[in-house]
Amino acid sequence: MNENRSIFALDGITGMLIATLLLLTILTVLTVWNMGVQKTNATNYYDVKDEQSIKMFSKDNGSHIVDAPQGAK
Repeated sequence: MNENRSIFALDGITGMLIATLLLLTILTVLTVWNMGVQKTNATNYYDVKDEQSIKMFSKDNGSHIVDAPQGAK
């Protein structure tokens, strides 16, 4: 029998708390990073130029999107 057991070993309560804090920290960092990305892209306006010549299947479709001037909506 293994008589050397402890409730505060890394495979006990301490390990569970470390894993929980690590997951909550990762969640917090990703949430804050997400809010920054959303804030940046919410004000990144663009225009589509010459939309009549866009083809359904074409690798050149990305060239029709241009950044709008600052202040344009």
